[in-house]
Amino acid sequence: MLTIYGIKNCDTVKKALKWLKEEGVEHTFHDFRKDGLTADMVENFEASLGWEALLNTRGTTWRKLNDADKADVDADTAKALMVAHDAIIKRPVWEKAGEYQLGFAPKDQDMIKAWAKA
Repeated sequence: MLTIYGIKNCDTVKKALKWLKEEGVEHTFHDFRKDGLTADMVENFEASLGWEALLNTRGTTWRKLNDADKADVDADTAKALMVAHDAIIKRPVWEKAGEYQLGFAPKDQDMIKAWAKA
């Protein structure tokens, strides 16, 4: 089964969840705020997708971090920041059978649907 990870009030996650329902794709939703976010989860995301792809440096949460936290970010510091501040993870993260995908651009929808039904 497909699992979608994110934050329920994120506009992109809302669009993805609506699309999944309209397409009849069976899925579960894991809300970082309600269901939690662990270091192991972030480690799995990072191992598959890379910390650079996961780290959302365009959002408000990133901009509000102090300069020391944003300086010289590497894989370990990025993962620690993601665990501490779930909103700096790009969303949604998709998972099926231990494989991960990131985002919900229109160009990805056919791939996500095929991947979910495979």
